[in-house]
Amino acid sequence: MANNGYDFELANEAVAAGSADLIAFGKPFISNPDLVERLRRGAPLNEWDKATFYGGGAKGYTDYPALEAAQAAQ
Repeated sequence: MANNGYDFELANEAVAAGSADLIAFGKPFISNPDLVERLRRGAPLNEWDKATFYGGGAKGYTDYPALEAAQAAQ
């Protein structure tokens, strides 16, 4: 298992090369509640707000828009 700084392309390369069997996505998953679907579609990711990480509140964990909501806002 590997993590830290992987994007979709780099993750696929690591798995294909046998460097890892599994890639963990931390920050991208926090800011993209539908990360798997976004990666599957090649959709853009929400930018994360590092200032809200590990702060003890819901802000930054429950208020990122899902893909459909983000596309509708554009």
